[in-house]
Amino acid sequence: MAAEIVLSDNTASGLMKPAGGFKSRAYVTFLARNGDYVKGVVGLAKGLRKVKTAYPLVVAVLPDVPEEHRRLLESQGCILREIEPVHLLENQTQFAMGYRIINYSKLRIWDFEEFSKMIYLNADVQVYDNIDELFDYPDGDLYAVLHCFCKEEMEMMQAKANTALRCQEILYFNSGMFVFEPSKKICKELLDTLIVTLPTPFAEQEYLNKFFEDNYKPLSPVYNLDLAMLWRHPENVVDVKRVKVVHYCAAGSKPWRYTGKEENMQREDVKMLVKKWWEVYNDEALDYKPPTYEEGSLEPVSQQPFQAALWEGGASPQAA
Repeated sequence: MAAEIVLSDNTASGLMKPAGGFKSRAYVTFLARNGDYVKGVVGLAKGLRKVKTAYPLVVAVLPDVPEEHRRLLESQGCILREIEPVHLLENQTQFAMGYRIINYSKLRIWDFEEFSKMIYLNADVQVYDNIDELFDYPDGDLYAVLHCFCKEEMEMMQAKANTALRCQEILYFNSGMFVFEPSKKICKELLDTLIVTLPTPFAEQEYLNKFFEDNYKPLSPVYNLDLAMLWRHPENVVDVKRVKVVHYCAAGSKPWRYTGKEENMQREDVKMLVKKWWEVYNDEALDYKPPTYEEGSLEPVSQQPFQAALWEGGASPQAA
């Protein structure tokens, strides 16, 4: 049976202050190690400012993220929250890609219960239009965009399930972007269940799909366009210029690593989207600017909505 896509209400601005204050909502991403993904987080922070989101960006960082990268993110207005890594005892060869193992650590974002609702975005994601309306979707479900299985991924899933599967038959979401409600109870259940669950080829993505299989609602693809969809399922891609969120997860598509040498990377639409990411990243006007105060006043003036959210929510960029 075809999945029913949850459509957005275009009349919702997402800019109204919720009853609990700005503090009750936030975007969140995840960063580990001393690598170049910090560039993706900086780009994401600037992208959210460009679309004038009303909510801050929280970065869940592992202890191995260097101080230099932490200071850089704080200078871009991010709220840092250090989390402990989730360690598994299973051999890495049981995974499709060993580097995915560290992604189990992002399960700890469910522990951020000071926020009533959050939107998770991978560091290789960029937001090109305001998506604050997603915070107003009904509580109780996890919202995300359906994932596509093709080529190598399809073969892996077929081998695992020992059956033939078609993309449209799998109600399976991509974990690079999802809307969720933090809960210490759910966080504990996620971590406790993981202990007795065998590792899977797609690590935390497959695990989250199994855990939330009864509480998942599909979103429109405009909220998470996997670049591979451009050549795998072009018939399902709306006008690229109307896409709100782009996920640079296809091989060779990370803008900060882009060389154009990998397969499909010389497509004009791919080159356009990589260029679009760099335009945001290099725009100094989008750098974080702390609130300014008039003499004798305790009220900040001249703030963008994103910046105001940080302060009115009671969380300074130095919070960790």
